[in-house]
Amino acid sequence: MSERLSQQLAFLIEADKLKSVSRASSLSDNSRKENSGEHSWHVALYALTLAEHAEPGVRIDRVIRMLLIHDLVEIDAGDAPIHGDHDAEALALAEQQAADRLFSLLPTDTAVEMRALWDEFEAAQSPDAVFAKSVDRMQPVLQNLANGGGSWVDYDVSEQQIAERVGAKVARGSPALWEHLRGLITAHFSAR
Repeated sequence: MSERLSQQLAFLIEADKLKSVSRASSLSDNSRKENSGEHSWHVALYALTLAEHAEPGVRIDRVIRMLLIHDLVEIDAGDAPIHGDHDAEALALAEQQAADRLFSLLPTDTAVEMRALWDEFEAAQSPDAVFAKSVDRMQPVLQNLANGGGSWVDYDVSEQQIAERVGAKVARGSPALWEHLRGLITAHFSAR
């Protein structure tokens, strides 16, 4: 087997560990906590399905690629729930170190390409990354709406906290998606 193929397969075996990283959000049916592998697949599907709501010029193929790899660093750094309490600087450093390790498993050209996509997602400056961040923030909200509040109940989250921590990122990528989502959130909190 070629060295290149050996490196690719080693990366894929390592990436399988993402399925073992539990997240704060429960599945829509509230049967168990979601894992980060499931989350990555689901947000990629969100991007594909909601592509028509992206700003003009967004390349959904790049968004999907970002979303498939955006949480790989959680293999080493773990998941940090948006409503949890954690040291942002320490987490950013742990994620950078995880990215260094994980992408170095790949052949150099692929490692450089994937790391650049991951860095672009983290920076959230390009239109593609902004939309990727938007759907990444949207997915847990819809799961919480579907399962009766889920992690919002666990973390005692208010409607205003969701608007502050999630709303701006979703709206930045797609004002129409945030407008619709905000209505669903308001209806959820009004019914409580």
